[in-house]
Amino acid sequence: MLSPIPMERRNSQHASAGTGSSTDRMGHSRTKSLGALNFGGNNSLGNPYGQPGSPKPVGSPIAGGGAEYEWADIQARTFCKWLNKQLESQGLDPMVDLVRDFSNGVKLIQEIMSEESLGRYVKKPTMRVQKCENAAKALNFIRGKNIKLTNIGPEDIVDGNLKLILGMIWTLILRFTIASITEEGLSAKDGLLLWCQRKTTPYNPEVDIQNFKSSFADGLALCALIHRHRPELLDYHSLDKSDKRGNTELAFRVAEERLGIPRLLEVKDLCDVEVPDERSVMTYVAEFFHKFSSEDKAETGARRVEKFAELMQGLWTNKNDFERRMAALLSSLDSTLHSWSTTPQSTTYPEAISHLNRFNEYKKTTKRGYVRERQELAALYSNIQTKIKTYSLRSWEPAEGLRLENMERKWQEFLVVETGRSRAINASIRDIKDALRKSFARAAEDFVLRLQEIEQAIGALRGSLLEQKQTLAKFSSTIPSLRNTLTTTIFDLNNSCLEAKVEENDYTVLTFDDLEYELELAESGVKKKLAFVDNQMVSAQHTNITPAKLEEFEATFKHFAYEETNTLGVWEMHSALASLGIVYAEEEIGMIFTELEAKFGAVTFEAWLDLLVDLTKDDASSPEQLREAFRGMAGDKPYVTDLDFQYAQLPKETIRFLSEIMPEEADPQPLEEGQERPVATGQQAYNYHAFLEEAFTF
Repeated sequence: MLSPIPMERRNSQHASAGTGSSTDRMGHSRTKSLGALNFGGNNSLGNPYGQPGSPKPVGSPIAGGGAEYEWADIQARTFCKWLNKQLESQGLDPMVDLVRDFSNGVKLIQEIMSEESLGRYVKKPTMRVQKCENAAKALNFIRGKNIKLTNIGPEDIVDGNLKLILGMIWTLILRFTIASITEEGLSAKDGLLLWCQRKTTPYNPEVDIQNFKSSFADGLALCALIHRHRPELLDYHSLDKSDKRGNTELAFRVAEERLGIPRLLEVKDLCDVEVPDERSVMTYVAEFFHKFSSEDKAETGARRVEKFAELMQGLWTNKNDFERRMAALLSSLDSTLHSWSTTPQSTTYPEAISHLNRFNEYKKTTKRGYVRERQELAALYSNIQTKIKTYSLRSWEPAEGLRLENMERKWQEFLVVETGRSRAINASIRDIKDALRKSFARAAEDFVLRLQEIEQAIGALRGSLLEQKQTLAKFSSTIPSLRNTLTTTIFDLNNSCLEAKVEENDYTVLTFDDLEYELELAESGVKKKLAFVDNQMVSAQHTNITPAKLEEFEATFKHFAYEETNTLGVWEMHSALASLGIVYAEEEIGMIFTELEAKFGAVTFEAWLDLLVDLTKDDASSPEQLREAFRGMAGDKPYVTDLDFQYAQLPKETIRFLSEIMPEEADPQPLEEGQERPVATGQQAYNYHAFLEEAFTF
């Protein structure tokens, strides 16, 4: 970088050299140096056009050199190139020097003339007043466009006040190049900065644009902008990130040759300065924005079309999905209704419970799926209508029969049938339970009735002992049939009731246990009655044994006999005899047992009874023997008294029994000779003749 003093010398040399200039690669002229520009003070630039008598420039706000010369030089070159781009678009000659070319006002008028005419002006002014008039005309036109110009007049342009001229050009750049930039609500500088930041986000952290100064000093930001929009023009990822000058030159060259963006800056303007000039960088970066904005607009349009297509595709998918799912839901509801209507009525409790379990499972699974699908379809329809309203699209309704109102009508119909189905299942279970109660009650009552018929028939037995035995044998043969009915039909009914959890039965008080108990009683009653008749038949053969004795003998035999064979062993017979008070020695018992086995084959009840009849043959039990016994007890009287019973030393229970059942002697006769114990006062007399005649058949 040149120091202020050498720069002044160089500027003086350029000033004395006249109008020499240089041209960049694009043919854009640029100012040769700062020496030709007026920075105020008393420095004399000489006559810019070699004409004596030209007024000297007035003082400039810029004083001295150093950094101010540096930024002014950069801005002058950058702005000059920017202005030449506008002139070239109109087919006019480019500028060579800002101060010198603007000093007569002609180039300034040409710059601002586009489609509008400023009227007549002096195209080749020679006098200062003509130059000032041209400059004033241009400034007035600019101000007429509502562009605010501060502290600059025609004289400042004619006199070459560089700082004011650069400020004016910057105002034009802002108005016509940068002010129109907008990005997410931000405009001008902030909008341009935000645009740069958004475009270079994928390149962070190497590219982190925070300003238009240091953020562009290494050329990476410019390379990133190019690569983001036109990745085929350079390979950003292969760049040497430390080569600032190389990256900057690459960006300038690609932008100029491939994108048509003029090289408004030099490499040194970014890489060889402490801080790049913000206005110059903004002017150059704005060219990138405008270059890519048209492409961005096309991209935005494409995105808009893409989003619209996505919206329409999504709506189309949602509409088809709605109708498809609605049709499936309505079909499923109809299918469920049909399956319910064709399901046969339950006839057994397991079938009814199976239907109930399937219905409960349906409510936990299928029904919840229906409810969820119904809600989701309503939400989907609402979303479709919201999108249609949001984007002002043509209204839409589902196909006829697939609308929400169709579904709601079907749903209400479905709920009614579903409720009926639930009630029918519950009613079926109740009916089956009630039918089971009735069936069990009928079977139980019929069973008990048959048992009662047997009991009543036993109680009403008449005729000879043989006839009674035959009748009892017939009744005994029905017991297995009754037991079979109890253990099969009634048992199955009872199990069905238990399976159906029938805990109460209003149709009967009988239970299976009650029936089993009553059957056992009936069976036992038949057996006992049959045994009693057998005893009576035996008693009829053995008239010397009373029924009481016979029953005692039978009870003793049953107590000691083997249950399997209904016989007595030798020691069992010995014990049975001993219980009756009959005791024999072991040798005698053995002999008796052997004799009985030889005669009867075993000691059966018949053999036992034969033995006891033989042992008790002296006990009289015929009617005549009883009559003689009563006569002897009465002392030959025709009646017997209480005192006679006591003299005979009969047990009290026997006396009480006889007193209750024997007929009284209404008119006891006086005692005859040989008769004893007349009826005393307070005593009863009983007619034993009448008693025996009533008890026996003569």
